[in-house]
Amino acid sequence: MPGWLELWSVARPGLLWVAVLALLTWAVSLWRHDASLADRLWPVFIAGASVAHALAGPTPPAWRGAVLLALVLAWGVRLCVYITRRNWGHGEDRRYQQMRARHAPHFGLKSLVLVFGLQAVLAWVVSAPVLVGWLGPQPWGWLDSLGAALALFGLLFEAVADAQLARFKADPAHAGQVMDRGLWRLSRHPNYFGEACFWWGVGLLALGAAGWAGTWSLVSPLLMTWLLLKVSGVVLLEHDIAERRPAYADYIRRTPAFWPGRRRAP
Repeated sequence: MPGWLELWSVARPGLLWVAVLALLTWAVSLWRHDASLADRLWPVFIAGASVAHALAGPTPPAWRGAVLLALVLAWGVRLCVYITRRNWGHGEDRRYQQMRARHAPHFGLKSLVLVFGLQAVLAWVVSAPVLVGWLGPQPWGWLDSLGAALALFGLLFEAVADAQLARFKADPAHAGQVMDRGLWRLSRHPNYFGEACFWWGVGLLALGAAGWAGTWSLVSPLLMTWLLLKVSGVVLLEHDIAERRPAYADYIRRTPAFWPGRRRAP
């Protein structure tokens, strides 16, 4: 693996990308009065930083570089389109409305740091495995194959879960009901499980590229898993959902939160 100075020189364009995009998105959010635009651009932050790493680095082993970039770009495009379609015309997400109330007055200015600046830094950190994957000198091996398979599985699992939920919500007959079918019968958050699998797969590709020298890049899947479980994912979404939707309490009792598993009896 290259030294830290070379790593930094390759990583800087990605940081610049997320900083500029975060600033532009923040400006639009002030005009739209909608800080939840950050959610739509989150995958673009990460995918864009990954492309910047690839362009700034030396020519990588063609196979690993192509696989890494294809996976992350596919993930980014799919998630950006899905979130944008889901949120289109609904205004600011309830979670950001609550944040706006907590940090009033002048939330618009504060959101530059609390929302957009923070997400930009996190996105840059999450893109670390792509940086390592492009710079790592090791030939393609079994760890790369395992990582690619896990990432592809996670991407498909997440996409199927999101599609199932979107179809369920689009049917007026399901208004007020709890989605507990398909993958959602196995886990209350199968999309988050797929997301975690994707980033652990990308992390394994980085290990395949650099061996133990690239272990530090596992901060990316660790960070994503922590965010999904403890910060912006399961905990935040289920904070008061049982109060707003009483049927969800039974869903919580019977269905695993994250890892897909057997549903408990009534």
